[in-house]
Amino acid sequence: MSIENLKKALKEEKLIYGKDETLKKIKSGKVSEVFLSSNCPKELKEDILHYSKIANIKVDQLDVPNDELGIICKKPFSISVACY
Repeated sequence: MSIENLKKALKEEKLIYGKDETLKKIKSGKVSEVFLSSNCPKELKEDILHYSKIANIKVDQLDVPNDELGIICKKPFSISVACY
């Protein structure tokens, strides 16, 4: 289900990539869902889970690694974190 949500956000061009932008959006409450790759760095994952819990934002931990997530998002680089 979460991959479908990711693809929907990608299709609507509402997906935001990267840890800095994602954390900024989570802290300001301007995000409805966060996607984490299966090999997202532990420290980053903990930060995102912490702030998302405070802001009551859904976090999807995907079963795909960051390089595959980059391919799904049609980007020439790896993506550990994305949100919309």
